[in-house]
Amino acid sequence: MMTPIVLETNLAGLTPPKRGKVRDIYDLGESLLIIATDRISAFDVVLPNAIPEKGRVLTRISEYWFSKTADIVKNHLIATQLKDFPPVCRQHADLLEGRSMLVKKARPLPIECIVRGYLTGSGLKEYRSTGSVSGIKLPSGLTEASRLPEPIFTPSTKAEAGEHDINIDFKAVADLVGKDIAEKVRSTTLAIYRRACTIAEPKGIIIADTKLEFGIYDGDVMLIDEVLTPDSSRFWPMQGYTVGTAQKSFDKQFVRDYLLALNWNQKPPAPKLPDDVVQRTSEKYLEVLSLLTS
Repeated sequence: MMTPIVLETNLAGLTPPKRGKVRDIYDLGESLLIIATDRISAFDVVLPNAIPEKGRVLTRISEYWFSKTADIVKNHLIATQLKDFPPVCRQHADLLEGRSMLVKKARPLPIECIVRGYLTGSGLKEYRSTGSVSGIKLPSGLTEASRLPEPIFTPSTKAEAGEHDINIDFKAVADLVGKDIAEKVRSTTLAIYRRACTIAEPKGIIIADTKLEFGIYDGDVMLIDEVLTPDSSRFWPMQGYTVGTAQKSFDKQFVRDYLLALNWNQKPPAPKLPDDVVQRTSEKYLEVLSLLTS
């Protein structure tokens, strides 16, 4: 049975939330309450539709990967069970159950830590133009969905809602956060990606790329936000993988492809998704959750 759809939250007894593209974030003083709504964004624009079950899928997948990577880097997760939340949250149990995390309050770094193991999306576009991605020279002759010789760290700026992230090179990251932190997030991002691939591939999933976020907590780098979800990653079925063509996916690429076929300038307001696109997207999110956690 489908759970109620949540597009936006306003929880009585708590200060008004800060709204991201998908998450509503409540400041609880010593910690944060992060609620994964059923909103979906594409091209950094929030769409008007909700995707049923999406928030719960994102929360469960993030919790799964936090546990699988805790030996690589500390993360901000405190609890996902309502019994472990502050009492003020428990009156909202019906809404929070399954789609919320109590987390440590880290200072987010102003970069998106992207790792690519395969060439697609903006990375492919940049490669076709320059032969490089984020200043990293790649072999000639690569094409859509080519597996890279080694995963590469291709960071970007962190855009506000309605704006687009901009790819930057490692020097720009070091200028933004300092050389030591830049090297730490690069090595950690690559280590998490390699760990995730060793887990996902036997389950029939190719992780083409993913985006991670880090913050500073007690003077050290900490993994924050979401981890290896269909929102922050490209998940491809291993069955049917073919170099040189666009791949089927378990992620929101299905939504991007629909929007790319429209005459839309990728700026707000976003067009409404048809019911069949909403339903199939929900099914893809649930499918990748089932494959990963089974």
